[in-house]
Amino acid sequence: MAAPDGESTVVIRERVIRAWNLARQRQGKSNAALTTAEIDRFCTPDEAARALLHTALQRLNLSARSFHRVLKIARTIADLTGTEQIRSDHVAEAIQYRRGLG
Repeated sequence: MAAPDGESTVVIRERVIRAWNLARQRQGKSNAALTTAEIDRFCTPDEAARALLHTALQRLNLSARSFHRVLKIARTIADLTGTEQIRSDHVAEAIQYRRGLG
């Protein structure tokens, strides 16, 4: 059985460019380059996402640095989906990426 066709590279490229432009318009730089103060300003999760982050902090014993990395990744995921505020699904996906990267 063949795997279903995914998105074309053109569609993915366009979405990435839109997300990158959105970050540049919002904060003048990429999400990866945000400082701690900028993370607090531009990476605001909704209440459900905030609760998930705090649970992850406790259960996964995340450092403050890891916490901020998860927020930056979640901000990028939100940008890729065209969502202004970081939601719990963005945080959950970001946590999975962080856990996979160590």
